[in-house]
Amino acid sequence: MAGETDSDGRTVDLHKDTGSAPEPARADETRDANAASPAPAEPAAAEKPAAAEKPAAAEKSAAAEKPAAAEAPAAAAASAGAVAPAGSRWPKRVVVIASVLLIALIAAGVWLLVDQQSAAERDERRAAFVQAARQTVLNLTTIRADSADADVQRLIEGATGDFKAEFEGREGPFVEVVQQAGVTTVGEVLEAGIQNEDGTCASSLVASRAMVSNADQTEPEPRDFRLRVTICDENGRLLASKVEFVP
Repeated sequence: MAGETDSDGRTVDLHKDTGSAPEPARADETRDANAASPAPAEPAAAEKPAAAEKPAAAEKSAAAEKPAAAEAPAAAAASAGAVAPAGSRWPKRVVVIASVLLIALIAAGVWLLVDQQSAAERDERRAAFVQAARQTVLNLTTIRADSADADVQRLIEGATGDFKAEFEGREGPFVEVVQQAGVTTVGEVLEAGIQNEDGTCASSLVASRAMVSNADQTEPEPRDFRLRVTICDENGRLLASKVEFVP
């Protein structure tokens, strides 16, 4: 065994035998080695907080998704609300159109009813004028010698205006002539129709025939006449105001 003396004067044995125990390391070298070596991994207990953070992160993600999921129906409702006014205008338009059509139908129905009533009243009034004209012609063309006074009086009662003035004051001489001649005339109306209407008066054309006989001619002979008879409404009474012979 060989030895060396170090700087402190101590003898250091150098063991060249590889099988001998190594020299224990010095404290300084041990500290340097510990400083140079990497720090050991933290125990598994340190990893648990990281594992615990995963549920928290998942909860945060779920919590973040919940508002998004809640916003989806709200967005759909908002979208539906945005579309609703455009769609809701159609029912309003339909109601307005239906109301206008209903009012128009009611107005048309009322107008038709009023027009029908007016037409019916007009026809009834015209028929009354024509009937009065027919009766005037019958009174004028029907006179008998044995009832001349009553016949002439009936004619005057149904007259007014100029036509009445033609008979008033002359009925006596007329009756006398009829009785002396033994005249008998029986009239009938063949056709009659209103010609024109003006306010409270209306003119009618009347075609008539009178069977005339007298003391010299006992066999009745037909006489045809065409007359224009003007009838006027005087306080609800239809009276003949004028009678004209029409060629």
